[in-house]
Amino acid sequence: MSTTQLLIVAFAVIALLAAAAIFAVAWRRGPREESRAALDRAAVRRDRSAATENQEDDEPEAAAVAVLVDDEGPPPVDPLELRPEITEEEYGVTRRQFFNRGIMAIFGIFLAQFGIAALAFMWPKLSSGGFGGKVNAGKLADIEPLLFDAAGRVQPLFVPAAQSYIMPFQADVAGTAFDGKGVVAGGFVALWQRCVHLGCRVPWCDSSIGFECPCHGSKYNAHGEYEDGPAPRNLDRFVVTVNDADELIIDTNPSAVVQTPRATAKTIEYPQGPSCI
Repeated sequence: MSTTQLLIVAFAVIALLAAAAIFAVAWRRGPREESRAALDRAAVRRDRSAATENQEDDEPEAAAVAVLVDDEGPPPVDPLELRPEITEEEYGVTRRQFFNRGIMAIFGIFLAQFGIAALAFMWPKLSSGGFGGKVNAGKLADIEPLLFDAAGRVQPLFVPAAQSYIMPFQADVAGTAFDGKGVVAGGFVALWQRCVHLGCRVPWCDSSIGFECPCHGSKYNAHGEYEDGPAPRNLDRFVVTVNDADELIIDTNPSAVVQTPRATAKTIEYPQGPSCI
């Protein structure tokens, strides 16, 4: 498991723990709100009883006042009597519980989206036609003319879907870093575009006929063999094959990446002109 995958798993675990903590806090607050609601209803009942007693005590005085003012209107109504008593089921959810549940729902949706994105990132891309699977680079007869300029100087053919440079390989494989690796097929090799030092994309230098990294100065010849700089090894290569239709297939599955140490016996001359960096 790579460092990026470990970080994603760590973030997912932290998010799950945070969700559990929020749920625990919301769960503990629930009974308090219910007890508070019960206390509020008890207080209303006490107030209602006190108001009734006061009303009974004031009845003679109220009758006398009624006689004095000769008020024949309806008797006063206690506002508390107009409030119907409801059950706990009818009372429903308190405002705090509503907000807590809403926050939990939003956080749950976010966590689900994060989990799906993390799984999609870590899921291996084994389907054909994209990076992580087998990429068809085209017919050998169509590839070869594109690997040389008008002056006959070699130049790479970049295949974006495979993130790799196709280079012609016209040297003897025996005794080199290419021997027995399955990285040469039909006279071609596929070099991964990333520098093995810190992962920068390595551009091609027409004047020196090689790959030169502008980030930290690592240099490789046209076959991806280490020449100079802080890079620890040669450029990584992909396993390549030729199918029955004479098409070059680049296997970009992570298990098909071939790493080799710095080459001691070089298969091509470098530099063949001024350096670009």
